[in-house]
Amino acid sequence: MDILLSLGQGFLVALEPMNLFWCFVGVFLGTAVGVMPGLGPAATIAMLLPLTFQMPPTSALIMLAGIYYGAKYGGSTTAILLNVPGESASVVTCLDGYQMARKGRAGAALGIAAISSFVAGTVGVIGLMLLAPPLAKMALSFSSPEYFALMVLGLAMVVLLAGESMVKALLAMLVGLWIAGMGIDLFSDTSRFTFGLSELLDGVDFVIVAIGVFALGEVLGNMERRGEGTLLPVPKGLRNLLPTMAELKACRFAFLNGSVIGFLIGVLPGAGSTIASFISYGIEKAVSKHPEKFGTGVPEGVAAPEGANNSETGGALVPLLTLGIPGSGTTAILLAAFVLWGLRPGPLMIQDNPQLFWGLVASMYVGNVMLLVLNLPLIPLFAQILKLREFVLYPVIFGISVVGVYAVSNSLFDCGLLAAFGLLGYLMQRLKFPSAPLILGLVLGDAMERALRQSLMMSQGDLSILVSRPIAAGMLIVAAVLLLMPLFRRLNSWRVKAIEENG
Repeated sequence: MDILLSLGQGFLVALEPMNLFWCFVGVFLGTAVGVMPGLGPAATIAMLLPLTFQMPPTSALIMLAGIYYGAKYGGSTTAILLNVPGESASVVTCLDGYQMARKGRAGAALGIAAISSFVAGTVGVIGLMLLAPPLAKMALSFSSPEYFALMVLGLAMVVLLAGESMVKALLAMLVGLWIAGMGIDLFSDTSRFTFGLSELLDGVDFVIVAIGVFALGEVLGNMERRGEGTLLPVPKGLRNLLPTMAELKACRFAFLNGSVIGFLIGVLPGAGSTIASFISYGIEKAVSKHPEKFGTGVPEGVAAPEGANNSETGGALVPLLTLGIPGSGTTAILLAAFVLWGLRPGPLMIQDNPQLFWGLVASMYVGNVMLLVLNLPLIPLFAQILKLREFVLYPVIFGISVVGVYAVSNSLFDCGLLAAFGLLGYLMQRLKFPSAPLILGLVLGDAMERALRQSLMMSQGDLSILVSRPIAAGMLIVAAVLLLMPLFRRLNSWRVKAIEENG
């Protein structure tokens, strides 16, 4: 009852005309930022932070939070229409979203992404409101061994992203791990895999690899087919541009899966929405009655990662607001914003600043409704992008990719890396290597290495620390089962074949 009364007071704060206006500004800017590859909510909030000093703290934080979760909506747009991930977590959406667009279901994919984002965003806010204190305590019980086991579990998902060949998927994942190892070793302060290039000392930015492998690789592959200016299919009529009841019914469990998985992983500091999206997609594929269709354009393949991507924001705010622990780059900047206004997120945050806390929570409800209203009417407009002929569309994709990469670091060297990874993406297409395992290895490699080495430092080199803790041991067992599943299937098929031959 106390929570409902507090939430009611929060809505009184969130529905003030000025706060409503800044909430709209935040979600609108967030959507635009999500569409632009490479920029991201963290950079946008950092740039706008000095401009908010003259604003009331509540209004400013409502706007900055709107940019954070609004960017999750926008990131799916270019992923679905152009195969260009607007932000890192949108990589998973490319797998089925772009294939749906190629089948003439771009509008349906965008609609499913918007609805999944709304459902998951609402679930994330409810979780933030009801479960913040106990989940924050659970997150504190995670140490380096648990984080290492979580990353191993994430890498085990390569089995579910393998496509036709498990061996090719594992090789692609190893390439991703190798790329993640480039740069300065944080523990020994020595350079690794830099080939004598000072530009590689800071490692390779995720955005460069993702856009190169997915966007440019797709463009090069399509150019080789020498299409004569053919159009991607765009159905006519608003009814055909929105998801059907059958598609929404197929996604009903994916909405729930993505929402819950994303929120729970978001609570863990440092896990992030990219890991949440991969794990949610992998689970959805594992429980599906038609897993072989994933990657060919199934709506569940869009709903699950988009849901995880959005509910992760609510989860990430749990440790920030209740413990003062930022779980990502964006929440670290939000923590800086709190400190600049003399506010201290932590156990006393709700008690000392109830209006600000509950006003922020209520504004996220309002912002999610705004984002749904903003995104659904724009689906027909977005879908018209696919009417561009190839000789117009491909230069547009190439231009967006180069501008997105250059905006991150202002480096021409990074543009050269983009071209190299574009060529790698093209070769992977030609040789039928899946791209998703490479991205998964890149995302998890650095964090997994750090967690492993910190675990070994804790135990003075004793590897048993990884299996002596119940949570870590449980996740490692699940990862082992996932990796052995293809072997069990193959042995069973051999057994069945032998019975048939002898019978």
